[in-house]
Amino acid sequence: MRSIPLPDRHIALPGTFNLRDLGGYPASGGTVRWRTLLRSDGLHRLDDSGRATLAGLNLRTVIDLRTHEECQLAPSALGDALGPLRRHVPVLNTAAFNTLAPELSAVYRYMVDECGTTIAAIVGCLCAPGGLPGLIHCSAGKDRTGLLVALILAAIGVDDDVIAADYALSSNYLLAEPTAAMRQVRASTGLGHRLDLNLMGSPPEIIIGALARVRGHAGSVAGYLLRHGLTAADLDMLQASLVE
Repeated sequence: MRSIPLPDRHIALPGTFNLRDLGGYPASGGTVRWRTLLRSDGLHRLDDSGRATLAGLNLRTVIDLRTHEECQLAPSALGDALGPLRRHVPVLNTAAFNTLAPELSAVYRYMVDECGTTIAAIVGCLCAPGGLPGLIHCSAGKDRTGLLVALILAAIGVDDDVIAADYALSSNYLLAEPTAAMRQVRASTGLGHRLDLNLMGSPPEIIIGALARVRGHAGSVAGYLLRHGLTAADLDMLQASLVE
């Protein structure tokens, strides 16, 4: 029998380093659908070619997790022609972002402990009818985006080791061109030289620790999301939309 080639997980998009598809991972009841949920770094350097590539993905929702100040420093170049519903939902405010950024583990602790309602609201955007295919992004596409993606994958039954492996992929793409990637993220976040190569990494133990902290709050990832505003119907919709 002739095999059908799988889509590429990493999508080479001019102006980005870290655009990836979350399809193909084993989940409860099946596998994650390809070209249904994507994650990325900033979209402020897209050109016409990049916009055309995104248009071909038939996105319905693009969620920008950056702060208001980051959006001012590096306005999205997504444009209005693609037609997706664009939502700007900052996970961190600027004060927290600037204070916590020098230590990755502190960023994750803060997001889990203090940002649960915002996190659940972001996931809820994708649970809505017609919310998918969707794309979640921040500036580097690894920390704020990484936590949101980890919680979504865990909620639909993807194992932690798979989630950690996906999280670790960010290092492959951001550090493949470290000077260019760091220059872009430094400029678009305002972090400047406070951002070094250590902060550009994505060690899997960071996301494993974050998932453990979430479960410490509510017993499970689903319980955490329910506690902060999602409904059982939302989670059922997420499962049905993402898993085949």
